[in-house]
Amino acid sequence: MSHRAVPEWLTTWEYAHRGLHGTSPAGRRIENSRTAFDDAIAAGMGIECDIQLSADRCAMVFHDWVLERLTDGSGFVATHDSADLRRMHLTETGDRIESLADLTRQIDGRVPLLIEIKSLPDFTIEQACAAVTAGLGDYAGPHAVMSFDPRAGAWFAEHDPERVRGLVCTDTLDHGWLGAWRAEGAIKQADPDFLAIDIRDIPNDIAGEWHDAGRPLLSWTINSPEKRAKALELVDALISEGEGLP
Repeated sequence: MSHRAVPEWLTTWEYAHRGLHGTSPAGRRIENSRTAFDDAIAAGMGIECDIQLSADRCAMVFHDWVLERLTDGSGFVATHDSADLRRMHLTETGDRIESLADLTRQIDGRVPLLIEIKSLPDFTIEQACAAVTAGLGDYAGPHAVMSFDPRAGAWFAEHDPERVRGLVCTDTLDHGWLGAWRAEGAIKQADPDFLAIDIRDIPNDIAGEWHDAGRPLLSWTINSPEKRAKALELVDALISEGEGLP
């Protein structure tokens, strides 16, 4: 398992969860939108985003498996090709769904980027990982990939080992990966450079041993003053939104 040193930026920035989204005096900011990312950059924050795979295997910046909650489209993201998805408007905004390549051009190295690859236990995660590598291309700005799925870390360790990679962990969120990081061999399989753990689940034994060994520990979703105070005491970097923002 990797014990390599991680770049300093990973733990010296705070990350806006899906960009700076929500309702502001300037209007509504939808999660994972160009406007939400612009606002995060303007605030001097790093960015956390989500990746879904299109029908033509392009890495698209979007959280949900289906389109209805956040767009004027419908159905599963994976049944639409990237050109169709990029024509869809995010709800009540002028923003559209963008690709990972679009996002890296927008950021242009100004702030760090955490890229969460969405997966399910029966999902072909290897295709999504390959699409992320292709979408990043030769992007030189600070960035890391991460997933709840240990297979994602394993893929990057084998096929794209220079990328900083993390394992996202939860014992509370029941979304297909509840407690998966605790399964025998899961951390070894993921071979992560860092853990990003549900703030509701710390302190705990594995995270404590990891952090005590001097290895980076991030936490999400920091969305209240109480969670912020807890995270500032126990972890190295925060992934924040709403009332948990600085």
